[in-house]
Amino acid sequence: MTAIHLWAPDAARVEILLREQRYALTAGDRGWWTLANPQPHHGDDYYFFLDDQGPFPDPRSPWQPAGVHGPSRWIDHRQHRWQDDGWQPPPLTAAVIYELHIGTFTAEGTFDAAIQRLDALVDLGITHVELMPVASFAEERGWGYDGVALYAPHHHYGGPEGLKRLVDACHRRGLAVLLDVVYNHLGPSGNYLGRYGPYFTDRYNTPWGDAVNLDGPHSDTVRRFFIDNALMWLRDYHMDGLRIDAIHAFADNSATHFLEQLADAVGSLQAHLGRHLVLIAESDLNDPRAVHPPAVGGYGLDAQWNEDFHHALHAVLTGERQGYYRDFGRLADLVAVLTHGWRYDGRFSQFRQRCHGRPATGLAGHTWVGCMQNHDQVGNRARGDRLSQILSPERVMIGAALLLTSPFVPMLFQGEEWGARTPFLYFTDHQEPELGEAVRRGRQKEFAAFGWDPDQVPDPQDAATFRQSKLAWDEMDRAPHKALRQWYKALIRLRRQHPALSDGRLEAIRARFDEDARWLVIARGPVVLVCNLADNAQRIAVTGLGDKQLLLASAPQVHPDNAGVLLPADSVAIWADGTSAIDDSMPFSFSNKENSP
Repeated sequence: MTAIHLWAPDAARVEILLREQRYALTAGDRGWWTLANPQPHHGDDYYFFLDDQGPFPDPRSPWQPAGVHGPSRWIDHRQHRWQDDGWQPPPLTAAVIYELHIGTFTAEGTFDAAIQRLDALVDLGITHVELMPVASFAEERGWGYDGVALYAPHHHYGGPEGLKRLVDACHRRGLAVLLDVVYNHLGPSGNYLGRYGPYFTDRYNTPWGDAVNLDGPHSDTVRRFFIDNALMWLRDYHMDGLRIDAIHAFADNSATHFLEQLADAVGSLQAHLGRHLVLIAESDLNDPRAVHPPAVGGYGLDAQWNEDFHHALHAVLTGERQGYYRDFGRLADLVAVLTHGWRYDGRFSQFRQRCHGRPATGLAGHTWVGCMQNHDQVGNRARGDRLSQILSPERVMIGAALLLTSPFVPMLFQGEEWGARTPFLYFTDHQEPELGEAVRRGRQKEFAAFGWDPDQVPDPQDAATFRQSKLAWDEMDRAPHKALRQWYKALIRLRRQHPALSDGRLEAIRARFDEDARWLVIARGPVVLVCNLADNAQRIAVTGLGDKQLLLASAPQVHPDNAGVLLPADSVAIWADGTSAIDDSMPFSFSNKENSP
């Protein structure tokens, strides 16, 4: 039997419009209202009325086929016939994650269209697909972080059935699926939660206005709303894990933090399903508490994004020092991250003008997700330019090698593997003119703080900004993009075949560098990576290379012996004991001519 339940603690009367008739719900305990009959059927549309005001969509609506302001549609998730019986995702410790945005991943921008590109990810060596948020937002196009119907997959992407088909298709190919969820705020348009109850509080200030009510009166039910949402994605859509947006923006002084409660609920669901589930946090706190177990005061999450790794690698490769990059730029910063997890582990940050972070003592590298590019770090540049648009191919190859031989769980951003020339811009589609104008002004102000010319910022409200951000898949098989993709593929295979590269022990990493000469040597067991970041060829002293096999080299002119190696400018080479990771044609290298755009 399916009953309708709604939480509306301040309402004196609640009705539902179902099958063209209005029915009154019965008040229960703690603000809950119930209707046992008539029962909703799969595919029924409905609205709620509160004290004769409305109609309003269901806060837990599973589908908004006409958009977030339209009627909700009842979904019986048991109607879908899954094809992934017995599925188990690869462990996170062995993962290579691929972050993608459904709206720009393909020309069509739908779940079904994304299926047609999955084989390319499998061929590359990807294990986990991470979807940027798919919860319904008010517009046709956007990044998804302004979701308001959190239980309903965005109708422009293909709705619930489209998402299930995509997850099923991933699992058939051995790909796990992670979903980016946003629980620290809701979007500004189509957010009806405040009509129903105290989901928000003005006791805390956030960049988006009132904070989500996680520790005030009625917060038990508010917390349950978000936890049930997480469980729905994992249970009803067969997601293998969630990436939780910006946990540093949660305002929660409860004795049991919301994230700890969430991790406990997901752990119980994992035991029930018999399927491994993971939780990954985005955090700007440099706080190991996120992944420490609750028994020692932690939240019990599985991993968190490593912002220090991205910033250190980006600053070394590009030389940029604006904004938060002012805290980075030396090879010493990158080495500190690789060997200690964070650069800022309690030390003074020039950017923040205070001490930041705390030591990550005892944590394995697998508790961090590292990347060279992601949606934020590309899309929050004034022109959405990727590293392939601001760096030489040789520098990009060095960055890819440092990422994919790092102790962290590596993540790529869509198109990174072939050096996509299409930007990934910030785009919106707000229908309210004043909201659209506020977004324009806000972006210009933000970019001015980074030293970029606000007049050069593409209009996020212009549909052309969105269209420019769509991947051009025909690039992948053309020079120089094809060669770069082969480089990424070779590095991923190397990571798979050499156990030292999947060893998460930071203390096992040995590194030497010369800040002035701009060279870096990293040893991970029998695997040795040598980088020359200078603009001239130079001989780098590394003992024992003559006894190892050259596995990968970004340039053909690599001359090792027992005393060291002569490396061309802007190049990287990798040696190891044992056999080649790329057939019998090693060393694997690209000429500068082939890689030049």
